[in-house]
Amino acid sequence: MTTVTNDPSAAESVTPNGRADDSASLFDQFGGHDFFSRLVGRFYAGVGEDRALREMYPERDLGPAAQRLQLFLEQYWGGPTTYSQQRGHPRLRLRHAPFHIDSAALDHWLSHMLAALDAEELPDELDEELRTYLIRAAYSMVNQPDPL
Repeated sequence: MTTVTNDPSAAESVTPNGRADDSASLFDQFGGHDFFSRLVGRFYAGVGEDRALREMYPERDLGPAAQRLQLFLEQYWGGPTTYSQQRGHPRLRLRHAPFHIDSAALDHWLSHMLAALDAEELPDELDEELRTYLIRAAYSMVNQPDPL
């Protein structure tokens, strides 16, 4: 894993925002496959116990859904392109369209995902980058208005 540092002696390998240069992808900076495996595993442990979310997963086994999410996140953050090789373009909104996703579902999803992220204790700048993306992506999946 590449360590993010503010050490002046490493100035050549650190961008102005304190993140390692482009030679280390965010995938690597997060901790690679192992990081995303832990993150998604913790997230789906919460989903499995959450009645509101569990109903959205037609498969009895959450394993395939967890694998799809892990492959997507790994690819998005600069890791292997296995997701696209297996499933094509992500088309996130289209793939989530069949599911009733309102603000309550959003809150449940974010509570489990952000708890999983909190358990990782990433450096602040990496945590902020991933957290911002997850929140933005979650909000973009909402496809149902709240009742009046």
